[in-house]
Amino acid sequence: MTDIAALRKEYTRAELDESSVASLPYEQFRGWLNEAIQGALPEPTAMALATVGPRGRPSTRIVLLKGTDERGLVWYTNYESRKGRELAANPQAALQFHWVELERVVRVEGVVEKVSEAESDAYFNTRPLASRIGAWASEQSRPMSRTTLIARAAEYGLKFGLSPPRPPHWGGYRLLPDYWEFWQGRKSRLHDRIAYRLQADGSWVRERLAP
Repeated sequence: MTDIAALRKEYTRAELDESSVASLPYEQFRGWLNEAIQGALPEPTAMALATVGPRGRPSTRIVLLKGTDERGLVWYTNYESRKGRELAANPQAALQFHWVELERVVRVEGVVEKVSEAESDAYFNTRPLASRIGAWASEQSRPMSRTTLIARAAEYGLKFGLSPPRPPHWGGYRLLPDYWEFWQGRKSRLHDRIAYRLQADGSWVRERLAP
Protein backbone atom coordinates (compact mmCIF):
# COMPACT_ATOMS: atom_id res chain seq x y z
CA MET A 1 0.00 0.00 0.00
CA THR A 2 1.17 3.54 -0.74
CA ASP A 3 2.63 5.37 2.25
CA ILE A 4 -0.14 7.93 2.65
CA ALA A 5 1.86 9.88 5.26
CA ALA A 6 4.40 10.67 2.56
CA LEU A 7 1.86 12.09 0.09
CA ARG A 8 2.31 15.84 -0.34
CA LYS A 9 1.42 18.58 -2.79
CA GLU A 10 2.68 22.14 -3.02
CA TYR A 11 -0.04 24.75 -3.60
CA THR A 12 1.16 27.41 -6.00
CA ARG A 13 -1.79 28.49 -8.15
CA ALA A 14 -2.78 31.76 -6.50
CA GLU A 15 -2.75 33.98 -3.42
CA LEU A 16 -5.33 35.75 -1.29
CA ASP A 17 -4.75 39.12 0.35
CA GLU A 18 -6.88 41.44 2.46
CA SER A 19 -6.39 44.23 -0.06
CA SER A 20 -7.75 42.16 -2.96
CA VAL A 21 -10.78 40.40 -1.46
CA ALA A 22 -14.30 41.81 -1.73
CA SER A 23 -15.61 43.97 1.09
CA LEU A 24 -18.60 41.65 1.55
CA PRO A 25 -18.23 37.87 1.90
CA TYR A 26 -21.10 37.02 -0.45
CA GLU A 27 -19.41 38.97 -3.25
CA GLN A 28 -16.15 37.10 -2.64
CA PHE A 29 -17.99 33.78 -2.64
CA ARG A 30 -19.90 34.59 -5.80
CA GLY A 31 -16.63 35.34 -7.60
CA TRP A 32 -15.00 32.11 -6.49
CA LEU A 33 -18.11 30.06 -7.27
CA ASN A 34 -18.26 31.51 -10.78
CA GLU A 35 -14.62 30.60 -11.32
CA ALA A 36 -15.30 27.03 -10.20
CA ILE A 37 -18.30 26.74 -12.54
CA GLN A 38 -16.60 28.37 -15.51
CA GLY A 39 -13.54 26.21 -14.93
CA ALA A 40 -15.73 23.14 -15.51
CA LEU A 41 -14.75 21.65 -12.17
CA PRO A 42 -16.56 18.40 -11.33
CA GLU A 43 -19.51 19.14 -9.02
CA PRO A 44 -18.61 22.78 -8.28
CA THR A 45 -21.76 23.18 -6.15
CA ALA A 46 -21.08 20.15 -3.93
CA MET A 47 -20.66 21.12 -0.28
CA ALA A 48 -20.17 19.25 2.96
CA LEU A 49 -22.96 19.97 5.44
CA ALA A 50 -22.19 19.49 9.14
CA THR A 51 -24.94 19.23 11.76
CA VAL A 52 -24.94 18.21 15.42
CA GLY A 53 -27.22 15.61 16.96
CA PRO A 54 -28.99 15.80 20.34
CA ARG A 55 -26.06 14.06 22.09
CA GLY A 56 -23.56 16.56 20.72
CA ARG A 57 -22.27 14.16 18.06
CA PRO A 58 -21.49 15.88 14.72
CA SER A 59 -22.26 14.34 11.34
CA THR A 60 -21.45 15.39 7.79
CA ARG A 61 -22.75 14.61 4.32
CA ILE A 62 -22.48 16.08 0.82
CA VAL A 63 -25.38 18.17 -0.48
CA LEU A 64 -25.68 20.38 -3.56
CA LEU A 65 -26.00 24.15 -3.46
CA LYS A 66 -29.20 25.11 -5.28
CA GLY A 67 -29.42 28.82 -4.59
CA THR A 68 -27.35 31.64 -3.17
CA ASP A 69 -27.86 35.36 -2.63
CA GLU A 70 -27.26 37.96 0.08
CA ARG A 71 -29.58 36.06 2.43
CA GLY A 72 -27.65 32.80 2.42
CA LEU A 73 -27.09 29.40 0.81
CA VAL A 74 -29.89 26.99 -0.10
CA TRP A 75 -30.12 23.23 -0.51
CA TYR A 76 -33.04 20.77 -0.63
CA THR A 77 -33.60 17.48 1.12
CA ASN A 78 -35.95 15.25 3.09
CA TYR A 79 -36.98 17.01 6.32
CA GLU A 80 -37.29 13.62 8.05
CA SER A 81 -33.72 12.55 7.23
CA ARG A 82 -31.02 12.50 9.88
CA LYS A 83 -29.88 16.00 8.94
CA GLY A 84 -33.46 17.20 8.99
CA ARG A 85 -34.06 15.81 12.46
CA GLU A 86 -30.80 17.26 13.73
CA LEU A 87 -31.57 20.70 12.27
CA ALA A 88 -35.02 20.61 13.87
CA ALA A 89 -33.38 20.10 17.27
CA ASN A 90 -30.40 22.40 16.69
CA PRO A 91 -30.81 24.80 13.73
CA GLN A 92 -27.13 25.65 13.41
CA ALA A 93 -24.82 24.20 10.79
CA ALA A 94 -21.58 24.58 8.84
CA LEU A 95 -20.91 24.20 5.12
CA GLN A 96 -17.64 23.61 3.30
CA PHE A 97 -16.72 23.78 -0.38
CA HIS A 98 -13.46 22.20 -1.52
CA TRP A 99 -12.41 23.13 -5.04
CA VAL A 100 -9.35 20.92 -5.32
CA GLU A 101 -8.33 22.06 -8.80
CA LEU A 102 -8.29 25.71 -7.68
CA GLU A 103 -6.59 24.87 -4.37
CA ARG A 104 -9.41 26.62 -2.53
CA VAL A 105 -11.73 25.98 0.40
CA VAL A 106 -14.70 28.04 1.58
CA ARG A 107 -16.20 27.52 5.04
CA VAL A 108 -19.54 28.99 6.11
CA GLU A 109 -21.30 28.87 9.49
CA GLY A 110 -24.66 30.13 10.70
CA VAL A 111 -28.26 29.50 11.65
CA VAL A 112 -30.48 27.43 9.36
CA GLU A 113 -34.12 28.02 8.47
CA LYS A 114 -36.54 26.36 6.08
CA VAL A 115 -37.20 28.20 2.83
CA SER A 116 -40.80 29.11 2.02
CA GLU A 117 -43.17 26.48 0.66
CA ALA A 118 -43.41 28.52 -2.55
CA GLU A 119 -39.62 28.32 -3.01
CA SER A 120 -39.64 24.58 -2.33
CA ASP A 121 -42.52 24.03 -4.77
CA ALA A 122 -40.82 26.06 -7.49
CA TYR A 123 -37.56 24.14 -7.22
CA PHE A 124 -39.24 20.73 -6.89
CA ASN A 125 -41.10 21.26 -10.14
CA THR A 126 -37.81 21.82 -12.01
CA ARG A 127 -36.42 18.42 -10.98
CA PRO A 128 -36.42 15.44 -13.37
CA LEU A 129 -39.51 13.26 -13.05
CA ALA A 130 -37.54 10.33 -11.64
CA SER A 131 -36.09 12.56 -8.91
CA ARG A 132 -39.54 13.83 -7.96
CA ILE A 133 -40.82 10.25 -7.69
CA GLY A 134 -37.71 9.33 -5.72
CA ALA A 135 -38.50 12.01 -3.14
CA TRP A 136 -41.72 10.11 -2.38
CA ALA A 137 -40.17 6.64 -2.54
CA SER A 138 -37.22 7.17 -0.22
CA GLU A 139 -37.63 7.30 3.54
CA GLN A 140 -34.23 8.92 3.74
CA SER A 141 -31.75 7.76 6.40
CA ARG A 142 -33.97 4.84 7.47
CA PRO A 143 -33.24 1.14 6.79
CA MET A 144 -34.73 0.05 3.46
CA SER A 145 -33.84 -2.71 1.00
CA ARG A 146 -33.16 -1.95 -2.65
CA THR A 147 -36.12 -4.14 -3.60
CA THR A 148 -38.45 -2.11 -1.38
CA LEU A 149 -37.08 1.17 -2.72
CA ILE A 150 -37.69 0.15 -6.34
CA ALA A 151 -41.15 -1.14 -5.50
CA ARG A 152 -42.07 2.14 -3.78
CA ALA A 153 -40.78 4.14 -6.76
CA ALA A 154 -42.98 2.07 -9.08
CA GLU A 155 -45.95 2.52 -6.74
CA TYR A 156 -45.64 6.30 -6.60
CA GLY A 157 -44.90 6.49 -10.31
CA LEU A 158 -48.23 4.82 -11.02
CA LYS A 159 -50.01 6.95 -8.43
CA PHE A 160 -48.79 10.35 -9.64
CA GLY A 161 -47.91 9.80 -13.30
CA LEU A 162 -46.17 12.78 -14.85
CA SER A 163 -47.18 15.31 -12.19
CA PRO A 164 -46.06 14.27 -8.70
CA PRO A 165 -46.63 17.04 -6.14
CA ARG A 166 -43.92 17.99 -3.67
CA PRO A 167 -44.02 15.70 -0.62
CA PRO A 168 -44.84 17.54 2.60
CA HIS A 169 -41.66 16.09 4.15
CA TRP A 170 -39.38 17.46 1.42
CA GLY A 171 -38.12 21.00 0.88
CA GLY A 172 -35.37 23.54 1.22
CA TYR A 173 -33.12 24.94 3.90
CA ARG A 174 -31.24 28.22 3.91
CA LEU A 175 -28.12 28.78 5.98
CA LEU A 176 -27.91 32.41 7.13
CA PRO A 177 -24.17 33.04 7.43
CA ASP A 178 -22.56 34.84 10.33
CA TYR A 179 -19.07 33.53 9.54
CA TRP A 180 -17.23 32.99 6.24
CA GLU A 181 -13.69 31.81 5.68
CA PHE A 182 -11.81 31.75 2.38
CA TRP A 183 -8.72 29.52 2.16
CA GLN A 184 -6.20 29.63 -0.65
CA GLY A 185 -3.43 27.05 -0.68
CA ARG A 186 0.12 28.48 -0.68
CA LYS A 187 3.63 27.09 -0.88
CA SER A 188 5.27 25.51 2.20
CA ARG A 189 1.87 25.27 3.92
CA LEU A 190 1.85 29.04 4.52
CA HIS A 191 -1.72 29.20 3.30
CA ASP A 192 -3.86 32.32 3.04
CA ARG A 193 -6.98 32.44 5.25
CA ILE A 194 -9.34 35.43 5.23
CA ALA A 195 -12.33 35.36 7.58
CA TYR A 196 -15.43 37.54 7.75
CA ARG A 197 -17.42 37.80 11.00
CA LEU A 198 -20.90 39.34 11.21
CA GLN A 199 -21.28 42.05 13.85
CA ALA A 200 -24.40 42.96 15.83
CA ASP A 201 -24.95 46.05 13.69
CA GLY A 202 -24.99 43.98 10.47
CA SER A 203 -21.49 44.95 9.33
CA TRP A 204 -18.72 42.48 8.55
CA VAL A 205 -15.26 42.46 10.15
CA ARG A 206 -12.56 41.03 7.93
CA GLU A 207 -9.32 39.52 9.26
CA ARG A 208 -6.42 37.31 8.26
CA LEU A 209 -5.96 34.03 10.15
CA ALA A 210 -2.74 32.09 10.64
CA PRO A 211 -2.64 28.91 8.51
